[in-house]
Amino acid sequence: MLFAAFFAVLYAATAGIVYLAFTHTYKPVAELDVLRAAMFILLLPLLMKYVIQLCCAPFYSVKKWLRQKNVQINLQPSVSVLIPAWNEEVGILKTVQSVINTQYPKLQLIVINDGSTDSTHATISNFIEHTDLAGVDLKYLNLSNGGKARAMNRGLKRATGEIIVTIDADSVMDVGALESLVAHFADPKVGGVAGNVVVANRSRPIELMQQMEYLYGFFFKRADSLFNSVYIIGGAAAAYRKTVLDEMGGFDHAIITEDIEMSVRILKHGYKTRYADDAVVYTEGPSEFKGLCNQRLRWKHGRLLTFLKHRKLFFSLSKEHNPYLTCMILPLAVYAELLLLLEAALLTTFFAYTILTSNYWPLVFVIALLSSVIGVQILLDSKKRFHSNLFFLAPGAWLVFYLMDLIEFQALVRSLKRFVLARELKWQKWQRVGVGQIG
Repeated sequence: MLFAAFFAVLYAATAGIVYLAFTHTYKPVAELDVLRAAMFILLLPLLMKYVIQLCCAPFYSVKKWLRQKNVQINLQPSVSVLIPAWNEEVGILKTVQSVINTQYPKLQLIVINDGSTDSTHATISNFIEHTDLAGVDLKYLNLSNGGKARAMNRGLKRATGEIIVTIDADSVMDVGALESLVAHFADPKVGGVAGNVVVANRSRPIELMQQMEYLYGFFFKRADSLFNSVYIIGGAAAAYRKTVLDEMGGFDHAIITEDIEMSVRILKHGYKTRYADDAVVYTEGPSEFKGLCNQRLRWKHGRLLTFLKHRKLFFSLSKEHNPYLTCMILPLAVYAELLLLLEAALLTTFFAYTILTSNYWPLVFVIALLSSVIGVQILLDSKKRFHSNLFFLAPGAWLVFYLMDLIEFQALVRSLKRFVLARELKWQKWQRVGVGQIG
């Protein structure tokens, strides 16, 4: 009832702001009115998507409650956790220990060292030699460098679990994460499940920006999960049915974001994908601007390669494919990239209109709406105490997203340049300090 009242007040306030924004009297400028109308038409498809996703989010919570109420207590399939590592001496032991600390009863842990040139091998070997691993089936593969996808596939060959879980070697798994991920596989048609990735380092402004961005972005996976169409299952917190991965033939070596490509491929074959908001994995976000730019270049380039590879999935009306995915989510993901190229012009027009007409209500509406959405997302998140620091930053969310769009823009331009020049993109690395104390 408390949440229902909160949503009622929020929707009423939003409706009031919209009314004021479109009825407030000002001196019109005909040319600018045309530009404003054109901007609204350009943004309308994305606005409709966000409205649908926001409206569906509460139903995710209801479905989650019903699932937990009817969950089978003895649903504990065997799980193999794969941890690929390349020069991860800083945080690898925290990652391994966090998986062990879940105390999942049927657990196999596979650490795959992909030809690290730092002390990763010595660190892992020393841990295995001097740690009591009673009850834990830990396997260590020390490979020559061949890329993350190859390392993952080598790990898959040694995996015995019914469910395969992946976690990055700079991350820390929450105690109940494995049980939360596994619960979704009660449905035999579910092929993959995305966990909730939280940025743990938040002492610098660039880290706080990522914390807010992750909170905002992962929240919309609730709606995608409701329609069984989560198309990005990031490797930092991913779970797959082993038989489905075997059917897919393993991860694609040719695409640097092998996790995104696998997510889309699973959906293409008619399986469902879900999101588990309570399966939390804390990760370390880049703490320097250059590292963040390179990370987003890798994500952007890999996603575009995935779209190109699976282009026949766009607007597919096959009974095997979900129309929510094929006719809305995927096409609008590409459309958003096109708008990103135009964003500088659109923002210039928007602020010029605001100043010349002295009509600040649209800007007020954007700030109020984003602040309200961030507030709701914090309240509904399974780690709302961890994210409580964002309450004070919510009014500046609009500026945070503009700055993140600038980083996404450079990634898009650099990625398109690589397409034109037919240049490959290799794995980028940034300076890590390790995930610190979480709380």
